[in-house]
Amino acid sequence: MSATKSSPANRLLDIEAVASWLGISPHTLYKMVSQRRIPYVKVGSRVKFDPFKLEDWIRQQTVMPMPERRP
Repeated sequence: MSATKSSPANRLLDIEAVASWLGISPHTLYKMVSQRRIPYVKVGSRVKFDPFKLEDWIRQQTVMPMPERRP
C-alpha cells in the first residue's frame, strides 16, 4: 500500500516537529509518551503524532478561568 498526499501516514508528525510546536524539548516529549500523557501512534519502532488528535488533546488540557469574585 503506497501513501498518497492525503493518506493518514503523510499527516503524521515526528517528535522534533511536535516538540517544536508545543515549545518543549524532545526529551520532555519522549517522557510524556512513555508516561502515556499525550496521544501518539507507533509506526514500527517510531513514535508519530496525528495533528488532529494533538489539537483535541490540547483543547482537553485547557484550563478555563474562574469567574471573577466581587467583594
